[in-house]
Amino acid sequence: MSREAIASAQRLVVKVGSSSLTTAAGGLDPDRLDALVDALCSRRSGAAGSSLVLVSSGAIAAGLAPLGLARRPRDLATQQAAASVGQMLLVQRYATAFARHGHNVGQVLLTADDVVRRAHYRNAQTTLDRLLSLSVVPVVNENDAVATEEIRFGDNDRLAALVAHLVRADALLLLSDVAGLYDGDPRQPGARLIEQVDGPHDLAHVHVATPGRAGLGSGGMASKIDAAALATGAGVPVLVAATSDVSAALRGEGGTLFSPTGTRSPGRLLWLAHASTPRGRLVLDEGAVAAVCDRRLSLLPAGVTAVDGDFAAGDPVELVSADGTPVARGLVAYDAAELPALLGRSTRELGLREVVHRDDLVVLPSRPR
Repeated sequence: MSREAIASAQRLVVKVGSSSLTTAAGGLDPDRLDALVDALCSRRSGAAGSSLVLVSSGAIAAGLAPLGLARRPRDLATQQAAASVGQMLLVQRYATAFARHGHNVGQVLLTADDVVRRAHYRNAQTTLDRLLSLSVVPVVNENDAVATEEIRFGDNDRLAALVAHLVRADALLLLSDVAGLYDGDPRQPGARLIEQVDGPHDLAHVHVATPGRAGLGSGGMASKIDAAALATGAGVPVLVAATSDVSAALRGEGGTLFSPTGTRSPGRLLWLAHASTPRGRLVLDEGAVAAVCDRRLSLLPAGVTAVDGDFAAGDPVELVSADGTPVARGLVAYDAAELPALLGRSTRELGLREVVHRDDLVVLPSRPR
């Protein structure tokens, strides 16, 4: 995959991490943020004329100083409080910076639960598409102020990869404190930048520790590798580069390029596979595993042998084989309390709907054959 794919992308998702936007004390660094926005606006008004989606960390970090917190809190409630304060400061600063170039921004806060369910996914996609059609720059972040452990994306690198697929982006740019992937600790002499990754074999000797300011963000080089694998598996090329080199990165220069390894798949199923947290498990017999995974049919009550967990209709659940191996994930049509009485019975006999409809089901790639 040529680096020209980054330089010529008509719809580009750019992700920036907390440590690239904040001071060591935790407050926003206006000079860093302005420099980033200047580069993005130059790309937007240049020959490429790209539509941009900015996935920005920094809400929790920006809220530390106003709340008198010395470091990123560990408990969820204080993280949410810091995010609530910091998100306002972050978006206000982005709005001011983009306004200098005559551009409007729109805030889009997401949780995994918002986009796994069919209607919510479509709403998120429609909102982002409409913002882009109005020449607005969407500023996307996880909704840290309300997200619980069960509905979190985990880090904004993965969120950015999923957003790139959601908006049908041509490329994804992941910015951080580090210039890309190295074959050793980049702080030590002799470490070599890995310029291109075409598959897992190129990652055998990658150094994944990030020498950034620990404690401000939740990501790292390992999360960027995971996000790149997710995006490239869905056909989206990825460039990992330093925020300080953003202008060159937007031209496709420097950093580490990840070439696409797969093709685009139905968007919501990608979210279901990678952004949802299963609320329970359904154990399938051998025939049901074959029907769901090989023939891509809906899961019927007759093929379920056991139910585990406390879930409601519409929740994501994991489908496992008799030995407990996860084979698929889907949105269940029944509450956990309803299912035991239906196990092993025919839908024709009972006149029932499917346990998991095939349109709400994704087969996991790691299942045994």
